[in-house]
Amino acid sequence: MWSYMQDRRIARQVRRDLEKFDTERRKQQDEKNERIWVLADDDDPLNPLNWSLLSRTKNIAILSLLIFTQAWAGAAESVANSDASQEFGVSKVAENLSTAMYLFGISSGSLFVGTISETVGRNPTYLGATFCYLFFVLGSALSKSFGGFIVCRYLVGLFGSATLAINGSSVQDMFRPVKRAFVFPVIAWANVAAPAIAPIAGGWVTTTPSLGWRWTEWITLIISAFAFLVALLFLPETYLPILLDWKARHLRQATGCSRYVSHHASSQSFIQRVKTKLVMPATFFTTEPVIAVLGGYLILLYALLFSFLSGFDYVFKNTYDLSTGLEGSCFGAIAAGATAFTFLAPGLYSWARYRTAFVRGSDVLPEFRLWPAMLAGPLLPASLFWLGWTNFPGVNIWSGLSACFVFGVCLIAIYVSTYEYIIDSYKDHAAIALASITMVRYFVAGGIAMAARPMYEGIGVHWTMTLWGCVAVLLAPAPVAFFGGGGRDCGRGANLRSGRRKDER
Repeated sequence: MWSYMQDRRIARQVRRDLEKFDTERRKQQDEKNERIWVLADDDDPLNPLNWSLLSRTKNIAILSLLIFTQAWAGAAESVANSDASQEFGVSKVAENLSTAMYLFGISSGSLFVGTISETVGRNPTYLGATFCYLFFVLGSALSKSFGGFIVCRYLVGLFGSATLAINGSSVQDMFRPVKRAFVFPVIAWANVAAPAIAPIAGGWVTTTPSLGWRWTEWITLIISAFAFLVALLFLPETYLPILLDWKARHLRQATGCSRYVSHHASSQSFIQRVKTKLVMPATFFTTEPVIAVLGGYLILLYALLFSFLSGFDYVFKNTYDLSTGLEGSCFGAIAAGATAFTFLAPGLYSWARYRTAFVRGSDVLPEFRLWPAMLAGPLLPASLFWLGWTNFPGVNIWSGLSACFVFGVCLIAIYVSTYEYIIDSYKDHAAIALASITMVRYFVAGGIAMAARPMYEGIGVHWTMTLWGCVAVLLAPAPVAFFGGGGRDCGRGANLRSGRRKDER
């Protein structure tokens, strides 16, 4: 709806511009047998970077709502594992497939949604995929068999990937580097806090006799439908090449001249783009050290976050004899840590403004983005060792909750640093680089979600957290190494320096 109004405004602006355009000059142009390229300059009001701050803030709020509700879906019924497994007649480990298949679905979709959004636009991708996503959330709520439930969960993740995989590209569409220091923590909060907040609601819903575990799916459907309606009515298109396509179309209609074209419309077809880009995420992850190492950091964080959906049964519920509702509430400590870091966003923005001497539109050195990760790097293993080796009934539960709070801070700090560093380093190739990380991150997290319960049962909380802590220790120096300049060349690998994509030439 908002995109339709946006299209109409572009048509009216084209007509006004044509009325001001010198008729004789236009006639001379039309006599030349060549294409007329439709472009946007730095100050063009069509460019989302030049929209009013209020408009862009509204768009980020709507996008954050979409992200939050679809990230919520991954963890909403996690604490209902026991009730759901009893109803379907499967083990608790088998029931963990519901989370794993959702994560596998996001991993699968991440291969395609970037290309789709660059072909038809961000808005149709978000809205079309979310519309399908709603039907499969409904299917999850109504499924009578375990097989049907698992298939629906996979498709919920597959269609949710459109929102969860390309939201960073939408931020890049609308905000210059300095302002991204303020905006990205907000988007990151929606991505990482939702899986921590959903179990809080899910825990209490499950323990309410009049509701039951299926209401975790119904609540997901209600909030997701609300977010979809808000986006349908108020979310505009933000991908500039698509907006230039619209402008070129209106110019052709208004002038009767078919030679007005945009570079995007003249570039590769969707099938050609898919063939070109399908192998690129895997190539990036295997050939670019920045992607491999920082992507590995995000893999660790997401593996931990989704393993906690089962692990908190052992960390808190069994140790302190908690109810399902109280167990879910323990996830509030992670959400609180993520929220605390988000409140630092104005400070990060002010720091970025200072580093760029308050010059409008200045670029920020990619290495500047690594500061939160450098500070959080040593805290992450500390929080994991703390959580593991204070996990005794005789130790106050607030000790473990405090460790989870620190983990929440580290989770979002490293997430923000990684995404912003890659966007600033890879520029036009950032969407592909991020897609490669998203694909692997969710795939591994899905595998860990399946292995989490046997791991906690097999080696116990203490050694499980020690194992994760040791991996975190190995990764802790990575941001410092890239800050020192090691990532600057790797982040612009030789394969990126040597040429540009065909549709950019």
